[in-house]
Amino acid sequence: MTDIPLGSGSSMLANLWSQQRVWLATALILAMTAVLDPTQGLESLQFTVDALVQTAPYLIASIALAAYAGASGADNLIARAFTGSPILMIAVAAAFGGLSPFCSCGVIPLIAALLAMGVPLSAVMAFWLASPVIDPAMFALTAGVLGWEFAIAKTLSAIGIGLLGGYATLTLTHSGALANPLREGVGNGGCGASSVRTPKPVAWAFWRDPARRQKFGREALKTALFLFKWLALAFVLESLMVAFVPAEWIITTVGSNGIGSIAIATLVGVPAYLNGYAALPLVSGLIEQGMAPGAGLAFLVAGGITSLPAAIAVWALARRPVFALYVAFALSGSLLSGLLFQLWLS
Repeated sequence: MTDIPLGSGSSMLANLWSQQRVWLATALILAMTAVLDPTQGLESLQFTVDALVQTAPYLIASIALAAYAGASGADNLIARAFTGSPILMIAVAAAFGGLSPFCSCGVIPLIAALLAMGVPLSAVMAFWLASPVIDPAMFALTAGVLGWEFAIAKTLSAIGIGLLGGYATLTLTHSGALANPLREGVGNGGCGASSVRTPKPVAWAFWRDPARRQKFGREALKTALFLFKWLALAFVLESLMVAFVPAEWIITTVGSNGIGSIAIATLVGVPAYLNGYAALPLVSGLIEQGMAPGAGLAFLVAGGITSLPAAIAVWALARRPVFALYVAFALSGSLLSGLLFQLWLS
């Protein structure tokens, strides 16, 4: 009979949790919800499945592009395009993020690919701060519900916060901080990444090379598993927030008039995730009831930047100091955007 070392069971459980903690956490949350409230458990499961299905086309396209870039070697060209003047790259990243058609979910694989390619953290910070706030479809809907001034202000806020975060991150990087900004296995980061230092020829028709085909499959599977496990957790948490954070509570909290409501709306908007499209009519109703427009803008911008899919993506990719900076930029940038918009209107 083989002796089993004492403590081997606990070490196996610890190893399992370390490797699969995101999936296990998602399953545990769903199981606890189902036990405490069976109806909500089913609704949360259905919400998560529906959300994953809706975002699947964007994710599949992004995963395929990221895997193609790695297998063909095109990531060398993309990484090299982000080298040169950091000041210019941050401006381009913020503008692209503010005007790009990516949703907060669809942009996650692109962010992961940019970091793995060695794009500087400052440019990526500018992009991921600006991207979740606005896109062409959101701009059109915002203009229809809240007016053109509000839509333009939201777009300028997205770009402005991207610039703020990008240049602040660049300053911190130059001072020696954020030396190791990324979690293990995400990428080697920085301007001097290997993909930039040692560029190789691009094989656009990578499928002709068996080794590159295998690399495409590995990269696609690795990226897909990484994205879906974090998005599944994000959507489960989102379903619970939608169920247990009623709109009436938000109205009571941020529905007051005046500059003070801008600060409250910013603080409430950061943790309180609302679907960007669903939040527009809510904010419109609040403004009609007397809420300061600047508070409405701060709420939308703060909630957009720190939406669960976007925030969890940053948490999964970057170390805690970088995530703390991300939240700090969301708070300060949203507050400043709301104040400036209210000042301009008055």
